[in-house]
Amino acid sequence: MLSKNRTNYIISLQKKKSRENEKLYIVEGDKIVMEYISAGVPIKILAANPVFINSLRGSEKNSIEEIIPTTYEELKKISSLKTPHNALAIVNIPDNITLNNFSGSLCVALDFIQDPGNMGTIIRAAAWFGIKHIICSANCVDAFNPKTVQASMGAILQVNIFYSDLEKTLYIANRQNIPVYGATLDGDSIYETNLSKEGIILLGNESRGISKNISRYVTQKIMIPFFGEKNSFGIESLNVSMAASVIFSEFSRR
Repeated sequence: MLSKNRTNYIISLQKKKSRENEKLYIVEGDKIVMEYISAGVPIKILAANPVFINSLRGSEKNSIEEIIPTTYEELKKISSLKTPHNALAIVNIPDNITLNNFSGSLCVALDFIQDPGNMGTIIRAAAWFGIKHIICSANCVDAFNPKTVQASMGAILQVNIFYSDLEKTLYIANRQNIPVYGATLDGDSIYETNLSKEGIILLGNESRGISKNISRYVTQKIMIPFFGEKNSFGIESLNVSMAASVIFSEFSRR
């Protein structure tokens, strides 16, 4: 049974301030929770229905600090979803370290991404295309927001996410002669641009794009060309998470 104190505690972790204070975040969904357990991620609290709990092996249960059998109604109270799943877990937020060496691989930089769904989809796309690092500006949405974690579909386990002074980070990259590819509407076609195996792919805000103070660190502007009808109504650009998938794919293909 889920006590009132435990209920309030779990609900509080839906707020960024509580997550930061406790250094914990929520994972929802049978499949995603099982991925965390199978990956050996330490689980602080598992609130789940008895059928889900009974499906766990003894070794898996032993790695969970606290297991709380719950009813559907109890899960509904603590879930951020309209229709709750059978399991919800509380896990540790990884320590936020700084990435200062950009040589040898690709990483992603995000400038003021606001929508949790977009953030989660970008994380998922990065994992799919083998990109291991995402650097977020301080004003980006919290990567450990329940909606972001849900949208990432467990991919957040495979990507290192850093929050930093993005301007300072890109300055360091420039000093190291690491290319910074900025996704803009006036860049060169990504299909006709020489792309490096190392560098930073910079994506900007959903409505305003890359901010002016950040854009000066871009060494190569890139864009996804439009192949539709010229007078297509209402299509001015791609959603940032859609654009991210196309760009990551082309970098990986090369």
